[in-house]
Amino acid sequence: MPIATVNPATGETLKNFDPLGPEEIERRLALAVTAFGDHRTRGFGDRAELLTRAAELLEQDQHDIARTMTTEMGKPIKAAVAEAAKCAKAMRWYAEHAEQLLADEHPAPADVKDSGASRVTVRYRPLGVVLAVMPWNFPLWQVVRFAAPALMAGNVGLLKHASNVPQTALYLEDLFLRAGYPQGCFQTLLVGSGAVEAILRDRRVAAATLTGSEPAGRSVAAIAGDEVKKTVLELGGSDPFVVMPSADLEKAAGTAVTARVQNNGQSCIAAKRFIVHEQVYDDFCERFTAGMRALTLGDPMQESTDIGPLSSEQGRADLEELVEDALRRGATARCGARRPEKWDRGWYYEPTVLTDVTEEMRIHHEEAFGPVATVYRVGTLDEAVARANDTPFGLSSNVWTRDEEEVRRFARDMEAGGVFFNGMTASHPALPFGGVKRSGYGRELSGHGIREFCSITTLWHGPESREAAQ
Repeated sequence: MPIATVNPATGETLKNFDPLGPEEIERRLALAVTAFGDHRTRGFGDRAELLTRAAELLEQDQHDIARTMTTEMGKPIKAAVAEAAKCAKAMRWYAEHAEQLLADEHPAPADVKDSGASRVTVRYRPLGVVLAVMPWNFPLWQVVRFAAPALMAGNVGLLKHASNVPQTALYLEDLFLRAGYPQGCFQTLLVGSGAVEAILRDRRVAAATLTGSEPAGRSVAAIAGDEVKKTVLELGGSDPFVVMPSADLEKAAGTAVTARVQNNGQSCIAAKRFIVHEQVYDDFCERFTAGMRALTLGDPMQESTDIGPLSSEQGRADLEELVEDALRRGATARCGARRPEKWDRGWYYEPTVLTDVTEEMRIHHEEAFGPVATVYRVGTLDEAVARANDTPFGLSSNVWTRDEEEVRRFARDMEAGGVFFNGMTASHPALPFGGVKRSGYGRELSGHGIREFCSITTLWHGPESREAAQ
């Protein structure tokens, strides 16, 4: 894939970029190592000042960078502005909390007395240069939720962003430089996917984080495993949205629409499979379908637009194949299932609701990355749990019930990194985020996320150390 800004609303190529050559990659790797040697020794107060300044600049820039994101990957402008604001919030959260989250731990003397130590300290130390391989769908947020904790922990970052969002990628490097970070603390590498292996294998790169497709995750995990380097992977999702008889159907159906079409339906944590108890199935389907039909599809630069284009022509073609396969095998389209007639330019696809989905259909097993929902009818709680877990993915999940026994059961048995009751799955700086099964491993955000790229170091002091200290 060329490194280029291609407007998905028109299909027009606006700007091309040359990938970095080997000499420039080498220069940037060397610069990152030098920067780490300095940045790792900064106190938390100094790091917090830098990150807070970056948050201030981002808040000033939010409308400009929102337009860049919308131009490059098609998200509605109001969602792009909200994404920029969320990134600034995460920066401030880590600037405020990182020192506490990474504070030294001191095991109780009674617990370690038989180790022969006079005292023991557990310390979180930064790993070094971390490579981030990031996707286009949340081109600012996905990067910031790595960069903010990594920089506060004392690491430095190398960003290999998706090739269709190069201007957003370059903005991020410039943002941290303007905030006062020294050269090399955070660098954007405009390179194709073929360059990732050599960079990851370089001895100066300590670890990697990837958000993206399962094939990309497999590749990075295999390379890092061969080099014995730490990785965090956040991969695909096919999140269930379960609706039980006690649910508030009006709220559940309204939230279901938002949960399915956020970011034009191109979100790993978007609800994709709607599993509804037969007692409320017909009512929910009617409400949900009406809500999907009512969405405004159009120019993503307009505030009134709910649904913009998909990010690429190939992405739309992949989604169409899944829908067409389902329809051939007996699925029913309650709405959508086609390109809009009005928008003959760009990569638009109508919000779609499919029912009568069976296990023979590809869409039952594969992630639909676009505004297409599948709805299933179930008769019991056991069937709902089984259907929810009948996927190779396990990123997050939604459950709508006001029955406390059902809450306990879903909390125990859902195979996912998160279970959100009576609300929509969302990421937040204070909450750990990540999946199970083929949705990846490791966690981002919260204290768990900032510690992923730290070395947990035990500092053991013998009796002589205590005497020397006295």
